[in-house]
Amino acid sequence: MPPAIQVSELWKRYRYGTLGYGTLRHDLQSWWARVRGRDDPNAKLHLRRPPANDAGSDHFWALADVSFTVEPGEVVGIVGRNGAGKSTLLKVLSRVTAPTRGEIRLRGRLASLLEVGTGFHPDLTGRENIFLNGAILGMTRAEVRRQFDAIVAFAGLERFVDTPVKRYSSGMYVRLAFAVAAHLEAEILVVDEVLAVGDASFQRKALGRMQAVAGEGRTVLFVSHNLGAVRSLCTRGLVIADGAISFSGETVPALEHYEASLATVGDPLRSSRPAGPLAGVVGFSRVAVRQDGIEVSRVDPTRGFEVIVEGRAETPIGDAAVALGLFSEGHRLFSLHDSTEGVNLPAGDFRSHFEMPSHLLRPGRFVLGVGVRRALGGDWAWIAEAAAFEVSERWDERLLQRDTGALCVSVRAWRETASAGSFTLEDAVAGAGQSRREEGHDRG
Repeated sequence: MPPAIQVSELWKRYRYGTLGYGTLRHDLQSWWARVRGRDDPNAKLHLRRPPANDAGSDHFWALADVSFTVEPGEVVGIVGRNGAGKSTLLKVLSRVTAPTRGEIRLRGRLASLLEVGTGFHPDLTGRENIFLNGAILGMTRAEVRRQFDAIVAFAGLERFVDTPVKRYSSGMYVRLAFAVAAHLEAEILVVDEVLAVGDASFQRKALGRMQAVAGEGRTVLFVSHNLGAVRSLCTRGLVIADGAISFSGETVPALEHYEASLATVGDPLRSSRPAGPLAGVVGFSRVAVRQDGIEVSRVDPTRGFEVIVEGRAETPIGDAAVALGLFSEGHRLFSLHDSTEGVNLPAGDFRSHFEMPSHLLRPGRFVLGVGVRRALGGDWAWIAEAAAFEVSERWDERLLQRDTGALCVSVRAWRETASAGSFTLEDAVAGAGQSRREEGHDRG
């Protein structure tokens, strides 16, 4: 049987801050903005830094000589750091943008979910958008009608199906968008990280649906930073770095290759760019872990340690807090902020400390995410995989080898909080988030 997807020598080039988005609509938008002397509404890529071989050029390669095949019924996970080229690859496969050169062969119809509400018209109702999106994906009206009840039930929007989608919350938007893409009779399903905006219950439901889709013999391409979901769902993995495939193979070796490629703590964040509304205002230069006053990449779990985050704000940011996220197997264990209510972050270099107590983490590999979040307005900038570190195997009377999991939660903390009628992670790790910020140019 021929492959469902065959990609041969695929390249995609962009020009910094100029036209050439691969679609007529975006090109016309950008041309009209330039004629009127206004900012290009589509110029989001000018912040990207060129690779070393393109230094001094006004172009960069978002994809560079990408070749792979996907067999019918395969579920392939695509992982890589922010800006590696994952979303560009899916946009090219979905024909949202055209490749600079190369060849793509798709055998079967493709349904894609790349952004919340892709293909939706805000003034139309949920019912009308289901039929509209189905038509965009190449489905007949009869095919859409046959799946209509299942789509609405899966999204849980029976009461709102005749409401204009502009009145939907972001969660309702993504539920309906995914339900349409997953239930229409396409042979290939492409899903980007957009599922992260749904709640935990819907994410589990969506992953279950993709497993069912794969069981029906259809092909799934799944992009996610949730390594646990990739491990459980996918039969094969592709690792993308700097626009090229750095590894292709079974899922577990692919994820191990990807984790090994992450910067270790203390390395400058040269290639990681924040995502979010504040991405052009704030950046991060370094994440370091210190134990006993010494920078380390392996932590003794029986002693406390601290995480240092360094960055720079180009303009003042009001009501801001520097955030630190701790991840294991792609799952967020907890997040900490250096300010509970938000303070004014002045322009210039900043440095924040996050103190971790002893006996908090069990042996294994952990990933650190860093960001800045405003208390008011919801603006944020975030790097999901800023650095990684190891927790060494060392056991004592409080850290028992027979226990499992990533966090060590004491029985005492459990009993004390349970007696009060509730138990939360915040209760169990109280004191783990001691933090402070140093402002200015001190980078020692």
